Amino acid sequence: MPPTAEALKQPAKTVRHILERAASGERITPEECLVLCREGDLLSLGNAADRRRKHLHPERIVTYIVDRNINYTNACVAYCKFCAFYRPPKDREVYVLSREIFTQKIQELVDVGGVQILLQGGHHPTLKFEWYEDLLRWIKSRWNIVIHGFSSPEIQHFSKLYKLPVREIIRRLKAAGLDTVPGGGAEILSDRIRSSMARNRCSTQEWLDVHRAAHELGMRSTCTMVIGCLESIEERVEHLRLLRELQDATHGFTAFIMWTMQTEHTEIPEIPMVGGHEYLRTQAIARLFLDNVDNLQSSWVTQGHEIGQLALRFGSNDMGGTMMEENVVSQAGTTYFMDEPKIRALIEGAGFLPKRRNTTYQILE
Repeated sequence: MPPTAEALKQPAKTVRHILERAASGERITPEECLVLCREGDLLSLGNAADRRRKHLHPERIVTYIVDRNINYTNACVAYCKFCAFYRPPKDREVYVLSREIFTQKIQELVDVGGVQILLQGGHHPTLKFEWYEDLLRWIKSRWNIVIHGFSSPEIQHFSKLYKLPVREIIRRLKAAGLDTVPGGGAEILSDRIRSSMARNRCSTQEWLDVHRAAHELGMRSTCTMVIGCLESIEERVEHLRLLRELQDATHGFTAFIMWTMQTEHTEIPEIPMVGGHEYLRTQAIARLFLDNVDNLQSSWVTQGHEIGQLALRFGSNDMGGTMMEENVVSQAGTTYFMDEPKIRALIEGAGFLPKRRNTTYQILE
């Protein structure tokens, strides 16, 4: 027997009901999130996410940070299939940055008013832990700048290489000068995906353990998601659920950042890349589901300037960093760059007020 006209209307009714509740700030369940993923149309999701953003950030301000990515080494033993940046430890293109290069990079940032460096690198198999501690102390002794550094896979690598508990690794890094922990390395928090994409990278639980320990030690961090890893819709929702539950427990995440897998120059070029439509839908759903994370960044680095700007109407309230330098995503085939005047112009063009911020989302102007 074919469905009645009333039955055909039921999914839309359900979607509208869920969107109305989520836009008003009511918590939705993972099952309801799945309904939005399967049934929600782009404009309805965007309108609801925009309402939620207005409630959380009614002052029409969109923030950004003047920062720089510094990748201290490209030597890595994680061998991630999706990474075009790393080199095997004995490769002729392997590097470890010298203090002279660090000086040049950081001073260039400070000279234009930069306030943060994002310090990340490959899983180097032979550097001593003291090398990292000495580097942090040296940076802090010379510049008044925030060090946002060492994602969960790096910290888990340190823990296994130096045979120290994760909590002790983070405690020592913090004592040496580390301020906050980036959310990189999450990709999709599904061990099915993680084991197929990166055999020597941290597990879902290990990623979560790093952020829990950092939060318990008084540090803030960001959380991330990368779509387009051949993950299922259910795995995306589970990823968001795990982030929300950890935030309920620790309140340590300052922001959520989502971007799309870039595969052009990697070992998996056959995987089709996710486009702007799916990116915007997922961004809106994340804004509605992550009711306890105040800030969402737009990913203009992978999506380009126009979609990055449009994301400000799909739940984002932050344009991320100026990133004077970016090596990892660009090596995989995406090369979008933007200076501060361009970021401000895009924010204004979307109808918002651009404001510089620091790492913990305090306004600096």
